[in-house]
Amino acid sequence: MKYFQLSITLFFCLIASTQVWSKHIIGGDMQYTCMGNGVYRVTLKIYRDCRPQEQAASLDGASNDPQGGAFIAIYRGRGVNLQIVERLTVPLVGQQFVSAPDYPCLIPPDNLCVEEGTYEFDFEIDNWPSTDPYHIVYQRCCRNNTITNIVDPGDVGATYEISISPESQALCNNSPVFKGFPPTVVCVDADISFDHSAIDEEGDSLVYSFCHPLIGGGLAGGPDDITGNPFSCNGVRPGPPCPPPFDRVTFKSPYTYDAPMAGSPVVSLDAETGLISGSPMVIGQFVMAVCVQEYRDGVLLSEIKRDFQFNVADCDPTVFAQVKSDARVGEKSFVINSCGNNTVLFENESQLEQFISTYRWDFMINGSLQQFNTRDAEVTFPGVGEYRGVMMVNPGLDCGDTADVFVNLYPSINADFSFDYDTCTAGFTTFTDLSETGGDRLTDWKWSFGEGGTSEMANPRYRYPIPGDHQVTLTVRDNNECVDSITYPIAYFPVPEIIVVEPTSFVGCSPGVVTFQNLSSPIDSTYTIDWDFGDGGSSGRVSPTHTFETPGRFSVAVDITSPIGCNISESFDSWIEIKPSPTSEFTFSPEEPSSFRPTVEFFNQSFNFVGQEWIFGMEGRSLEVDPVHTFSDTGRYEVALVAIHENGCRDTSVQVIDILPLVTYHMPNAFTPNGDGQNDVFRGKGFTDGIRDFQLTIWDRWGGLLFETDNPEEAWTGARNNTGEVLPNGVYVYQVKYVDPRGEPVAYRGFATLIK
Repeated sequence: MKYFQLSITLFFCLIASTQVWSKHIIGGDMQYTCMGNGVYRVTLKIYRDCRPQEQAASLDGASNDPQGGAFIAIYRGRGVNLQIVERLTVPLVGQQFVSAPDYPCLIPPDNLCVEEGTYEFDFEIDNWPSTDPYHIVYQRCCRNNTITNIVDPGDVGATYEISISPESQALCNNSPVFKGFPPTVVCVDADISFDHSAIDEEGDSLVYSFCHPLIGGGLAGGPDDITGNPFSCNGVRPGPPCPPPFDRVTFKSPYTYDAPMAGSPVVSLDAETGLISGSPMVIGQFVMAVCVQEYRDGVLLSEIKRDFQFNVADCDPTVFAQVKSDARVGEKSFVINSCGNNTVLFENESQLEQFISTYRWDFMINGSLQQFNTRDAEVTFPGVGEYRGVMMVNPGLDCGDTADVFVNLYPSINADFSFDYDTCTAGFTTFTDLSETGGDRLTDWKWSFGEGGTSEMANPRYRYPIPGDHQVTLTVRDNNECVDSITYPIAYFPVPEIIVVEPTSFVGCSPGVVTFQNLSSPIDSTYTIDWDFGDGGSSGRVSPTHTFETPGRFSVAVDITSPIGCNISESFDSWIEIKPSPTSEFTFSPEEPSSFRPTVEFFNQSFNFVGQEWIFGMEGRSLEVDPVHTFSDTGRYEVALVAIHENGCRDTSVQVIDILPLVTYHMPNAFTPNGDGQNDVFRGKGFTDGIRDFQLTIWDRWGGLLFETDNPEEAWTGARNNTGEVLPNGVYVYQVKYVDPRGEPVAYRGFATLIK
């Protein structure tokens, strides 16, 4: 396993290295990304209470990881067979404050402070993918001692860990990543609705649940235990962190890991969406953990866990008076326009409804006050004119607000139009506006012709580019800003005024492939289209492609019928000319050329041709009828022969010529190491260019290795390892192994007779 230190620019200025950057652990999580080839990037996020130490009732021993880094341990295996494979000190690479939630009815505590610290590192799994899981562990003391729902919170820390399963390794899977951190403060007796879901980039199935927060570290080595070891499993800063299994925090009754907060309804977690909802009833700090299991095709790939605390506070509610309106004048004035209707329904959109107990609407009409004490109000006005009122929420209470309401009653407006067009022949459709208004005049027309076309003219003409059942909508506006719309259907299925066809070519060589691009408009696949290509072929496609197999001149005809029976046809006489083509064929000799026989003779077997061109890949070209070519190297070459007809038409045939890379390596059966200069050494001979992983070994008859070399040119002198005295006369065994130039392994053995 290899460890890669990341160098990342910090986004925030860190404090001096002699200081710490936070005090109490209040949450954290860990996730990983598969970078490929067994390399994983692990991200650890730790959330801490960063209030001044005297406010946070801090334990000095709990001063958390400075810029020096966090202690990380990586374990491999299962159960009791765990093995530590890495001990890392990972630097802090990112730091930022977590913003307090902006609740409409909440004034957060002035001393609230939460910081997020990010640690990140890469590591590599040996022999990846492994059949063993890997466990990455971080541990630290301590938690806030004011936590409500667990026993002795100030005496224990937290464990943040994640496992990379064999199943996840096999798929180079990435763990899910939580979207956002929970709100730092929630209101007592108010609804919680927090999306605690995660993102999985592979689209795997995610299942959410409350789970057990884990213990990690303790007071050893802190101010209450001066003689303890702060790096032990129960120390302030375990180094290395201890392996699984991990102890769980102990919840105070009546709290449990899956019901960590009191509430009505009880705070719960949706297993499918990750939504945390409920209404907490008790003020305090509550630790909980959310686990996300990742499944693919029913197989569990990974699980991530976030351990965090909710701060439940008493909130000062405020509300905002709002009315559904057509316009606003400033923040608190709402304008409602009614056209042709003296009865107006006022819809209340005030925020937040759970903090609003009473509503009141006041309108002064003809000198008389009309009052309504309902959330929405329906008011009938005497006629066209301008009216004013107010809407109040929680009138007379601290959490109240008021909005001004301005009402404009205008005369009615009615949209209408007519249209005219030729149903069988494509052309313009004429639209005539028939709209009426009780106001002074119409000011705006907006036409939507149903297939994307638009106009702002009062009486437009429009030519549809495509057929279809089009829904045409006219929207009109008058000088009072009154608006009305109406929609009529138009069944538009004419045939084109003229048939326009554009072939890809008019002259070609057999077999000739021609695409007939039908540019006639309007037509689509709902029309019946019959093509006759003059050679017995036909098609019903809008723009068909046809292959003319034989030479000649061909007339093409097309007939178009719309879905409502309109028809048009056209014939193009002697339109397409197809010329005769040659047939390209060739043979070659030898049939298996090689590095020893790289010269190849080619024989032109083409028909109906007057000229030719040979193309030997990057090796060159030839205009000879039967050329001879010597290839410069071994390998596979595409050789093409272009046969040329007297009319210029061409045909090309291609064959692959494989120049085999041959290797010859032969061993003698005896040698005489007597120093007479003849046959003194045992060495193979042959052509060995291109071989690799060569190995020659010599053995005695008892299986003892006497000589070994990876150089095919190196010889055995008859001595052990070519040093010392020559071995006795006898028969010795040799073995040769190598990989040939095509990657095929070669191995053989024989006997070497040593004669002095």
